[in-house]
Amino acid sequence: MTPQARLSAAIDVLDRILAGAPAEQALTNWGRGSRFAGSGDRAAVRDLVFDALRCKRSYAALGGALTGRGLVLGGLRDRGLDPAEWFTGEGHAPGALSDADAGFTPAGNVALDCPEWLAGPLQSALGDDFAAVMQALRRRAPVFLRVNLAKGTVAVAIAALAAEGIVCALNQLAKTALEVTENARKIQNSQAYLSGLVELQDAASQAVIEALPLADGQRVLDYCSGGGGKALAMAAQAQVKLAAHDVDPRRMRDIPARAARAGVKITVAETQAIGTDYDVILTDVPCSGSGSWRRDPQGKWALTEARLAALCQIQAQILDDVAGLLAPKGTLAYATCSMLNAENEDQIAAFLARHPGWSNRLQRRFSPLQGADGFFVALLTREV
Repeated sequence: MTPQARLSAAIDVLDRILAGAPAEQALTNWGRGSRFAGSGDRAAVRDLVFDALRCKRSYAALGGALTGRGLVLGGLRDRGLDPAEWFTGEGHAPGALSDADAGFTPAGNVALDCPEWLAGPLQSALGDDFAAVMQALRRRAPVFLRVNLAKGTVAVAIAALAAEGIVCALNQLAKTALEVTENARKIQNSQAYLSGLVELQDAASQAVIEALPLADGQRVLDYCSGGGGKALAMAAQAQVKLAAHDVDPRRMRDIPARAARAGVKITVAETQAIGTDYDVILTDVPCSGSGSWRRDPQGKWALTEARLAALCQIQAQILDDVAGLLAPKGTLAYATCSMLNAENEDQIAAFLARHPGWSNRLQRRFSPLQGADGFFVALLTREV
């Protein structure tokens, strides 16, 4: 495909997304219907689409319309390129420019690609970092790996990846975190990945696990496990008796295979068989995902006030539900990939008000300005 044809393909995919299709589904459907597109073409179109979704407000302003055409046009202008050289109408290029394609220079929250209704809450949570964080969320997230210490050391992992052309650098947030600086698209076919030596996992997510007081012999529960990424990290950190649970068991279907590849043991627990008296419980609760909007930009624009309120209710309910599963003196870890006070500090304050006899041992935020996703973690202890 020519570069111009890739722009036309991105316009088509974006129009499907703007009509309501999930981004991944729209890209998959386009790929299936475009057998002529090679792997490089598919990667390029994907990048164009996700760049446009991260910057939807500003690109629409620059491109003159909230359409696939407007977003792609705005993206060219954002990069300082002359759209007339790309929008020619020749061959498979997008149609030539007209007066309707005139845009304007965005400012304020539009330039920061911040949903207007969230600007106040985010400014309150981020303070002086608000503008810098929102700018960071407009760009692609780095790719991070977690070195599986059950399989090898950090040095061994770096060397194994380098032998396959994948270059990594250490990250300060977690001792197991590597940032991929070259050939990230080779990871999932690499021997280091297939053998379980490394896993894809954000550095801040790894830092959350490192904050947990894990020790050999403990009973540990990953209550909102999903695909098991954090469970795998916990199992590699200490010789614990680990159970994984999720309200939707289908999300956990890959855990046995992932655990076997990683060389660790994880028990998948149905709700009725969770048990009690855990030394550590991790609740990585459903949240707005505002700290990881670089990875899920569609989620930024789909979030509503009503949905946020519903998520806060779910978070509070999860905390109340798992409180009774913890052993005396145990640790209940509450984590989100959110940057909003309502989902973080406010939730912890409300829980402590509802549950006398509990204390907050540690509370920490991780910012996108540190390179990884925005995360929050608090360690709660039942004193009696």
